[in-house]
Amino acid sequence: MPLVTADIGNGHTTLGVLDGDEVVATWRVSTDERRTADEWAVLLRGLLAESDAVDLRDVRGFSVCSAVPSVLAEWRQMLNSHFGGIAAVVVEPGVRTGIGVMTDNPREVGSDRIVNAVAAAHYFGGPAVVVDFGTATTFDVVNARGAYVGGAIAPGVQISLEALGRRGAQLRMVELKRPRQVIARNTVEALQSGLLFGLAAQVDGMVARIAEELGEQVDDLAVVATGHLAPLVYDECRVFTDHEPWLTLQGLRLVFERNAR
Repeated sequence: MPLVTADIGNGHTTLGVLDGDEVVATWRVSTDERRTADEWAVLLRGLLAESDAVDLRDVRGFSVCSAVPSVLAEWRQMLNSHFGGIAAVVVEPGVRTGIGVMTDNPREVGSDRIVNAVAAAHYFGGPAVVVDFGTATTFDVVNARGAYVGGAIAPGVQISLEALGRRGAQLRMVELKRPRQVIARNTVEALQSGLLFGLAAQVDGMVARIAEELGEQVDDLAVVATGHLAPLVYDECRVFTDHEPWLTLQGLRLVFERNAR
């Protein structure tokens, strides 16, 4: 029976339907904090209805993580009001994830980051690093014993581009794509070069530092790229071992299965 998953990020919400461990349908919609529970229900029902992969009557449950508290509140109301007969798991403190969280305050770690670590530990073991390219670029670390030990957060490439466009008098928004070369000969490609190759250098450098702190060799780490912007930079980095676009959705499935029983 299919499972509906939702990764509610600051800019976009990724919705998915999983049949077992197979992702059979996905959508990416804007995370609008003004959208009400009823509007979310209409949107979700419409997306599911247009998909040949799932019938709402067959859905066995919902699994949700959120980085936006106000939107999560509307989702809770939606799940209770519109889908009250279907099991639902919201990833938050107190929910069984199956992974130890070895940070100063486990309750403050974003649920999406925990879910990514759960999936990485399950599929790749440890040590592993998940690099999630979204509104922020996050680095999440699983040690050799399979525990989540922390990570790092950097501004996402889209945020960086928007900031340059607002604060640079002679700069403007450009398409996020690979320029012809690193040494650009025009302003558009100079921005693209700095954003893309700068991000790739950041990833390679951060993973090298993480490996050093773990007492590991970079080649001994599983380094997994995920997030909707991962394809932009994946081939420009030297450290990645895997690209898993639906890693968060798989983590949500794993958490659901550990709690829904």
